[in-house]
Amino acid sequence: MIPLKDSNPCTCFPVVTLSLIAVNLLVFGHEILLGPRAPEFIRLYGFIPAELSQRPLTLFSSMFVHGGILHIVGNMLYLWIFGDNIESAFGHVRFLLLYLAFGVVGTLVHSLSDSGSTVPMVGASGAVAGVLGAYLLLYPRARVLTVIFFGFFVRLIWIPAVWVLGLWIVLQVINTLPSINRGVGGVAFFAHIGGFAAGVLAALPVVRRIRARCARPSWENDERTTPWR
Repeated sequence: MIPLKDSNPCTCFPVVTLSLIAVNLLVFGHEILLGPRAPEFIRLYGFIPAELSQRPLTLFSSMFVHGGILHIVGNMLYLWIFGDNIESAFGHVRFLLLYLAFGVVGTLVHSLSDSGSTVPMVGASGAVAGVLGAYLLLYPRARVLTVIFFGFFVRLIWIPAVWVLGLWIVLQVINTLPSINRGVGGVAFFAHIGGFAAGVLAALPVVRRIRARCARPSWENDERTTPWR
């Protein structure tokens, strides 16, 4: 199941969302140009739980480094689809600060799950998961155009965000189970869960304002801006 776009129009130009995507792509392009030296770059700027006290700034740098093309494409796709509406809900500056905070929280939760690890953790997954958590709380009825695979058959279906993102977080939790995680090693599922929870908590203070805006008469609130379709 792969989301392609949502039905929720953005009420502002998502300058922060686009800038974050651009920075991530630029860093990944630099990694590609490094060639055989890329693993050294990943270790230098990736987050290593066992070295948290020696290199605290990697809490931030690690969320702009990715381990492969599928890794960055997946993260940037989710950020592109869901980030603009969260940026609109919080405002540009607060969205940027929250995005970084989501990433830090996700990384720290991952660290708690394996504090002695010397394997570098990289990727924007924790930060993007925070965006997904906030979106789920604020816009559960928004529809998401999703690619569904049925064996050799592929279909495009509009699915409510609550189902798309709800299933996503359920799968992250399931994959933390030891009996399952053995087959998907290398993915920081605890970072996803930590970031997602942070996003839900961050969205709680603005839920009432969003719902109040959606409840206004049509002549006060253009239907195109409502997130509850």
